Amino acid sequence: MVSEWNQIIGTIKAIGVWDIVDIAIVAVLIYQVIKLIRETRAMQLTKGLVSLLLLYFVAYNLNMKTVKFIMQNVVATGVLALVIVFQPELRRMLEYVAQTKLNKFSIFQSSQEKDSQLTSAWNDSISVIVHACEHLSKTKTGALIVLERETKLGEIIKTGTIVDAKPSDELIGNLFFVNSPLHDGAMIIRDGRIYASGCFLPLSQNYTISKEMGTRHRAALGMSENSDAVIVVVSEETGTISIAQGGVIERNFSIPQLEKRLRHEILRKKEGEQTKESSVKALLRKVKR
Repeated sequence: MVSEWNQIIGTIKAIGVWDIVDIAIVAVLIYQVIKLIRETRAMQLTKGLVSLLLLYFVAYNLNMKTVKFIMQNVVATGVLALVIVFQPELRRMLEYVAQTKLNKFSIFQSSQEKDSQLTSAWNDSISVIVHACEHLSKTKTGALIVLERETKLGEIIKTGTIVDAKPSDELIGNLFFVNSPLHDGAMIIRDGRIYASGCFLPLSQNYTISKEMGTRHRAALGMSENSDAVIVVVSEETGTISIAQGGVIERNFSIPQLEKRLRHEILRKKEGEQTKESSVKALLRKVKR
């Protein structure tokens, strides 16, 4: 017993600093992967994959030749199958990584003047969108408005019609008017401007969402699962205003709540970036002096 404890203590002492760092990095990566796939269909697929690996382990140790042969062939083609099956989740994971501080280097940043103009454009655009949603809600006119952020939606924009116009209550109302040819699709807001309309969004594959939600809500949820966009939905049946973001849809927004949420999600980040950039420039000026 003493010799076993001495062995364990000797092993612990042999662990170096880089071994601890190595273990910590792997632990963080596993945690982030679980966090990303939690409460998605990928979680169910992961459970199935773990079950197959356990079956292979049992078959290998008990020398079950037929099961072992089948499992070996499954494992051989498993990597390609995983890429195909987990394609939406892998895409979302890569987009999540792209949204981290790694893409905040100065070479990717716009000038302070351009950022200021962009913030002003978004500020005006949000006011118009909120006012338009109030009217659409009262008249029970269905609407689907996508506010593009860091993830560019070029593929989605190609499915619609380019508008590239400054937002206004009249324009938004006309585009979503029942007899309008573009009323069934989504409106894409890019850099505070109505960039495209009549766009088709990917439908969510989440089958656990409420049956009360129609195609608009499922499309909004699908778009939020594949990008960092904020999607506003106005129900055609009830006039209820909802927001889809990060694979989650929240319903029954009042007009003040809608405005507060949009300003928080769209403007907060941009104002934070401007403040950070100004602080860095001020620090550089002090260093030069």
